[in-house]
Amino acid sequence: MPPLPENGKIRVGYISSYLHSYSGTLWLTGWLRYADTKQFEIYCYYTGNEPDLITEQFREYSHVFRHIPHNLEAVCQQIIDDKLHILVFPEIGMDAPTIQIAALRLAPVQCSAWGHPVTSGLPTVDYFISSELMEPENAQSHYSETLVKLPNIGVSYPKPTVGELNNSRLDFDLREDAIIYFCCQAPFKYLPQYDFILAEIARRVPQAQFIFPRGELLRKRLKRAFAAVNLDSEDYCVFRAIATRQEYIAMNFLADVFLDTFTWSGGNTSLEAIACNLPIVTCPGEFMRGLHAYSFLKMLGVTETIAQNEEEYIEIAVKLGLDSEWRRDISQRMSERHALLFDDKVCVTALESFYQGVVRERLKQLTVDS
Repeated sequence: MPPLPENGKIRVGYISSYLHSYSGTLWLTGWLRYADTKQFEIYCYYTGNEPDLITEQFREYSHVFRHIPHNLEAVCQQIIDDKLHILVFPEIGMDAPTIQIAALRLAPVQCSAWGHPVTSGLPTVDYFISSELMEPENAQSHYSETLVKLPNIGVSYPKPTVGELNNSRLDFDLREDAIIYFCCQAPFKYLPQYDFILAEIARRVPQAQFIFPRGELLRKRLKRAFAAVNLDSEDYCVFRAIATRQEYIAMNFLADVFLDTFTWSGGNTSLEAIACNLPIVTCPGEFMRGLHAYSFLKMLGVTETIAQNEEEYIEIAVKLGLDSEWRRDISQRMSERHALLFDDKVCVTALESFYQGVVRERLKQLTVDS
């Protein structure tokens, strides 16, 4: 552990190939925006090469911003030269070179966070920084790292800018009289054992339409699931790519219900739906990755659409589809409580207390050993 510099500041580095507009790192901007710059020096290492406006935020919130694209040896040497006290990997598992870097010991304390919400399994990663609301009771057993549970959802997520609706349902091949269920997760989150749920919702809500911006791979599976209840999935499912963020946000406004996925919940997608006041149906899973939407709704205090099992999930989704008054009430209460969820600074204070405590402990141990 390097000694603290004369200014007494702890040097914390964040490294990722995705310091741009990407779901696994967007949340990190809040930790940096609200950092106590009297106590910490923030270093960012951007190892990818798709800079955008979010990249500029990372640059703005850093004391030192280093853009070293696709050069593993150079970025490792730079981190060593910067003599960090703590190195944080916002996501380990989405980029192969990042995994290689995480497998090295480039800083005395190394942490992972929930940009990729599973343990790294690496002996060189000391802590996994997570959330009190997203972790079950036996959570430590899910990690090779020491688990750190920050208050609330663990991140200070900036409230998404959603603007105003300038599209109609016809722009997305959706019926004006339909009950629109938004199914926007990546295809790998839709496990086949849950396909029957969509078919059962359609059986009980004849006006249902399910829109899949990324779900073309699911078409054949859903055809079989709907056929099992004597329905044609083509009458209910719309597979349509959404080209721009503006269109994606418009779809959140035009939809009636957001259907979360089982076992791996939507993170950024759920937060954007909440910003658009779109009711979310979710069922908490066994692991942290299955508790994202659950934790957001708990923070909002709008919990009626959290199901305990598959049958209750179907019942809630059907009721939201058929009961427009209840749907509007859920949406209205979500809109009134955004401040409880977005830009939460409590977790940042706790994060920095953790940083200070672990550095003090390491420095104290060095003194004892010497």
